[in-house]
Amino acid sequence: MVRRQGGYTYLGLLLLVAMLGTLLASAGALWRTELQREREAELLFIGQQFVAAITDFHERTPTGQRPRFPERLEELLDDPRWPTTRRHLRRLYVDPMTGQADWGLVRSPEGGIMGVYSQGKGAPLRRANFKPPYEDFEAAMTYAGWRFVYVAPGTTGN
Repeated sequence: MVRRQGGYTYLGLLLLVAMLGTLLASAGALWRTELQREREAELLFIGQQFVAAITDFHERTPTGQRPRFPERLEELLDDPRWPTTRRHLRRLYVDPMTGQADWGLVRSPEGGIMGVYSQGKGAPLRRANFKPPYEDFEAAMTYAGWRFVYVAPGTTGN
């Protein structure tokens, strides 16, 4: 006597695979969003490190020389104006949005580097709650709009 199978196990297995696929897709989207938020936080930290280094370079000028901005980012690693090694930055950071050290440079009127920005093309997730002097980041359409620039004492803006 041949017994006929109803195929319920097969249908249950297909339903389980479909539900697992949906769960994995939503988990992947959440993971990607969280990863982008972490990269944004890292970009904010690194940008602030560059601003602090450029500020230190500009404001701590050897006696007898006029203040200037670095010509290259590498000058932040070893300031050529001093007879001994003077570091304003320990290493050149990689842009977390591009994965490369390909920073966009904000030039001063004299030609030195007074700031950096990411070359990342993506749109930021974070759109609010930026601390001074970075309030204008809220209007940025891409990460290139997040410009980390030396602000001279007594002035405002970014």
